[in-house]
Amino acid sequence: MTKEEVYSKIKMILVEELDVEEEKVTPDVNIQEDLDIDSLDLFDVIDSLEDEYDIEIDTDENEDIQTLDQLSEYVLEQINNK
Repeated sequence: MTKEEVYSKIKMILVEELDVEEEKVTPDVNIQEDLDIDSLDLFDVIDSLEDEYDIEIDTDENEDIQTLDQLSEYVLEQINNK
């Protein structure tokens, strides 16, 4: 799996689940601030990613993940480490 594939999937989840405009979802978008999603929305996204890729995302450990690019990198790393 490539980073681009992971990025595309995360982007699709953000657009579909959170009703975010697709053009707003770019690699450098700050997921919470720029897309104006709350912690419950973020939990839904994380839950979807965990289910999709059969991984665990530790939100306490990864508070520095803010952009879609950073999240894509992290998810890919978790996929490769399982």
